[in-house]
Amino acid sequence: MIRELKTFICVAQRGTFAAAGQQVGLTQSAVSAQIRSLEETLGVKLFDRTGRSATLNSAGQRAIPMGEEILRLFEQMGAADSANGFQGSLRIGAIGTVQTGILPQALVALKAQAPFIETHLVPGVSLNLLSQVDAGELDLAIMIKPPFSLPKDLQAEVIAREAFVLITAKDVAGDDPLKLLAEQPFVRYDRGSFGGRLVTQFLKEQKIHVRQTLELDELDAIVKMVRSGLGVSLVPKAGLWLEHSENVRVLELRELTFFREIVLLAKYRQKHSPLFNLFRDCVLQAV
Repeated sequence: MIRELKTFICVAQRGTFAAAGQQVGLTQSAVSAQIRSLEETLGVKLFDRTGRSATLNSAGQRAIPMGEEILRLFEQMGAADSANGFQGSLRIGAIGTVQTGILPQALVALKAQAPFIETHLVPGVSLNLLSQVDAGELDLAIMIKPPFSLPKDLQAEVIAREAFVLITAKDVAGDDPLKLLAEQPFVRYDRGSFGGRLVTQFLKEQKIHVRQTLELDELDAIVKMVRSGLGVSLVPKAGLWLEHSENVRVLELRELTFFREIVLLAKYRQKHSPLFNLFRDCVLQAV
């Protein structure tokens, strides 16, 4: 029944027998036959079928978490006795601030517990990393939470929240963040990035019209521009610049503070992978 359970969960995620068949490599009729076999074994109907769509009924919704737990236990039966028995590789995508922040510590912990695992680190911006995970080119990615719904077969777990602050050059006077944003030149966090969209939303909510001088996506570069006197900026408290934050003025937004969320993104099926869960534990410890 393990094969049927995997197909059942895939249909629940994809919404149709045809879409599930494309993912697991079966014809629509073969998927239908597996679901029918599972329903006959359990003695209950799991889906309400309308045209081409398949919607979980109450019995199906109740069965999903139990089916996932059965699959998790089944995969653990074949797992190595210890992490040191793990073989293979892990393809990890990460945004810049994660590469210089939590990732080194997480990889050190992973290496200590699974020394035979080969890791491949792929840098990138969040949108590109999401596409690579979705395409199966990466096993997982640590990135900014997208401002839109994810495909059904992807899952994102929030692992950190990073507060935005206003930064200015040392010689810029004034402690009112909103007044400084309105009066000073503005170095913008790229509007096309997930983090930059949060800045744009904040400025819109506060009805502030900024005088933009530059727009870029690299946080450490933004900080250097601000330090050089090119303007003020809204940036998250993350990245190498925090090690030298004394070179700029950092103003908290207090009750106006907004955050970007950092997520661990992977295919839904990775949830049952012992290696993925080992890495996830290492990341959470680093956070």
